[in-house]
Amino acid sequence: MTQNRPYPSLAEATRIWAQIGLLSFGGPAGQIALMHRILVEDHKWLGEKRFLHALNYCMLLPGPEAMQLAVYIGWLMHRTPGGIIAGVLFVLPGVVAIMALSWIYALWGHAGPVEALFFGLKAAVLAIIVDAVIRIGSRALKNRAMLAIAGASFIAIFGFAVLFR
Repeated sequence: MTQNRPYPSLAEATRIWAQIGLLSFGGPAGQIALMHRILVEDHKWLGEKRFLHALNYCMLLPGPEAMQLAVYIGWLMHRTPGGIIAGVLFVLPGVVAIMALSWIYALWGHAGPVEALFFGLKAAVLAIIVDAVIRIGSRALKNRAMLAIAGASFIAIFGFAVLFR
């Protein structure tokens, strides 16, 4: 395992998982890219190879891979308490934000400024997703064969409606 720095204390990891939870927008691609930036690039708690290995493992499991990745990395660093803390802090801020946005939309969804706010949020989320796909894709697709397989998969799924299973 290539790791530049020892794992953080549980308290430091808890602060970072709270930060990741608060900043996670853009669905799984954005969340995974954010985790990569914070855990691999900024804090260097995991090496590139270890992060991609964990991501590949979580993609094989049924369910939401970003959530599984957070729990797995939390578990990797601090066993069961780390996994629980990472999982709860990964989800809780999003739940609160979605509940607040739902409440705002239900009360004032047809007001001009609120419609503009939600339209702007759509654009911001799209930009986050595109950036995340480029960031993770450039690290995971290392040669022409991998790029060709990814391109063919994209064409099959979106061009010919082949089911992804």
